[in-house]
Amino acid sequence: MKYVLILIVFGLCTFVGYLFSLKYLRRKKFFNSLIAFADKLSLEINFSRERLKILIMNFDENNKKNLLDIDKKFIDFLDKKCELNEEELFKKATILTAEEKNMVFMFLKTLGRSDVENQTKEIQTFLTRFADLKSKCDEEQKKYGSLSLKLGIVVGLFCAIIMF
Repeated sequence: MKYVLILIVFGLCTFVGYLFSLKYLRRKKFFNSLIAFADKLSLEINFSRERLKILIMNFDENNKKNLLDIDKKFIDFLDKKCELNEEELFKKATILTAEEKNMVFMFLKTLGRSDVENQTKEIQTFLTRFADLKSKCDEEQKKYGSLSLKLGIVVGLFCAIIMF
């Protein structure tokens, strides 16, 4: 019975460490998908000149799920079902900081507001900002993501040794 309890405590500590490291991985995936989204918009606006709603709806499904429903809320705004406000837009995006939320909000707010040439320039500007945020997230994920997991394992081992 004692060994089972030790294994449960070790597994629980490791799982908690994994959950903390998952936050950094989700942030990294979010910014990868956001960059892919902005890049696709930049290319498609120049060449296909399709409507913004159709471009967003045709975005890759694997990347869409990493955008934390921001794309769906923006489509609802384009359909005039709701207003575009930060609170509603980032309801599921708890992993983002206030500065990051503000930058993404400004990006979405500028979409469709100007002609093709200026729109492309604005998107390229936001792409460089998103790339900077992505590199910062990559560093955090390497540093704190693996640290969280390793710390969970070490704490689990420490508890197991104490209980033994």
